[in-house]
Amino acid sequence: MEIKKTKLAGVVILQPRIYGDDRGYFVETFNQEQFERVGVDSKFIQDNQSLSKQAGTIRGLHYQLAPDAQTKIVRCAAGAIYDVAVDIRKDSPTYKEWVGVILSAENQTQLVVPKGFAHGFCTLVPDTIVAYKVDNAYSPKNDRGIRWNDPELAIDWPAYAPTLSKKDRVHPLFHQAEMNF
Repeated sequence: MEIKKTKLAGVVILQPRIYGDDRGYFVETFNQEQFERVGVDSKFIQDNQSLSKQAGTIRGLHYQLAPDAQTKIVRCAAGAIYDVAVDIRKDSPTYKEWVGVILSAENQTQLVVPKGFAHGFCTLVPDTIVAYKVDNAYSPKNDRGIRWNDPELAIDWPAYAPTLSKKDRVHPLFHQAEMNF
């Protein structure tokens, strides 16, 4: 597995080995021992999956307040996404900065999004399936979000008129969002 650091401490890109032949391919998407060797030492407790039927669907930016914050390992099982992590740790030198990575079923790239980061993605093709591991249970009382198109963050999304959930349409702007990291 190849590991690429990003400009945000703790956010890493994982590129597993793909073993292909005329039948298709095999890829190991998770191996706790290998992940621990590269510094991803969270104990994951749950796998989640979403289907977005339309290209240009944005989900996010989501996070949970501490003590229920989550580390995520995100991958694209079908289709392709532009995956984004935003540093919301107030004492971080990269506070308010973000990274974006294309994850696809073809490239099998994964993104580790640690606690203290907001996360969101935009689908690039129809019928995209995103799968991710989390190390903490969903906490409705600590579920929070930031508006996807906040000008303060200036995320370069690949969609200008995205499909959004009702919840994602009304998230507060960054400077109004509740954060305890």
